Amino acid sequence: MANHRMTILPVCCAPPGRGDHEAQRKYAMTIEITRSGKESLFINTPVMPASGIFGFGDVYRGIIDIEHLGALVTNPVTYQPWHAANGTRVIPLDAGVLVHTGLPNPGISKVLSHYRTAWSKLPVPVIMHIVATTPDQVARCASRIEAEDVVAGIELGLNDDTGPHAAEDFVEAAIRYTEKPLLVRLPMQSAYELAEPVANAGAGGLVISAPPRGTARDPYSGKLVPGRIYGPLVKPMALRIVGHLAGRIDIPIVGAGGIHSPADARDFLEAGARAVQVDAVTWVEPKMLEIIARDLGGLTVTRASDAMGDEWYMGMSDSTLARRREALRGEDD
Repeated sequence: MANHRMTILPVCCAPPGRGDHEAQRKYAMTIEITRSGKESLFINTPVMPASGIFGFGDVYRGIIDIEHLGALVTNPVTYQPWHAANGTRVIPLDAGVLVHTGLPNPGISKVLSHYRTAWSKLPVPVIMHIVATTPDQVARCASRIEAEDVVAGIELGLNDDTGPHAAEDFVEAAIRYTEKPLLVRLPMQSAYELAEPVANAGAGGLVISAPPRGTARDPYSGKLVPGRIYGPLVKPMALRIVGHLAGRIDIPIVGAGGIHSPADARDFLEAGARAVQVDAVTWVEPKMLEIIARDLGGLTVTRASDAMGDEWYMGMSDSTLARRREALRGEDD
């Protein structure tokens, strides 16, 4: 049975974080992606970018209409700055790509100070993805985020080596220092093992899953490079885990892994996910993220009757079409 909790509300009653750009729509869909409680996290479209895909809201802003997304999930953030990995970072595969970045970021303090104002102007909730090597680091990050009104929720990414007891410690450290909704992204290889302990420790929802890890040979240096694997081949594995856990654990699930089309995303919802995160397809076809969001969000994905072929693409919003026409008129002048 699908693990959905969806409500149809008049637009005027939609949760905060949405502008009036879709006032022409009679209804808005709201999805609760964390457990019900004092601090639940609602989104209006069951589609968001996975962590590491959309930067801090500054990437693809000129290409994607962000208001059609359910939320913005940030790049991974740590308490102290992390530096980029040395050597090769991207290796093409036959059915995807292997990526090894080292999760570079300037640390939570600089991220918040730099993006706070921009996030306050976004039409969708911001979910900050944090990673840590100790419960103390989790607690410090959670404490900082608790004071930030511009951050609607936290996504805690667990390392592949995290065991059940350590996972419980990480979750408990987070909820001890924040009342914001907490999603926990599970490693694919240990999702079955960690799901129940994480849920019992107090997580509000699960993200299943992080991209699996692998190793590939760099054709240029000849060295073996470890990293995370992205591509359509990930979907069947992630989909099976979502379907299995959705029927066994009473906690909201966000599905992630290998989603490259609206049909892929709908498969995850049918398997029991309440929402989905889209990853690598955004790198090669950025508009696909918006197309998936508009499709699952109930927006009509059809060509405007008065749109010329060279000014329209599948999934284009009315506002984007208007801006493009305005730009074309400016060129003619």
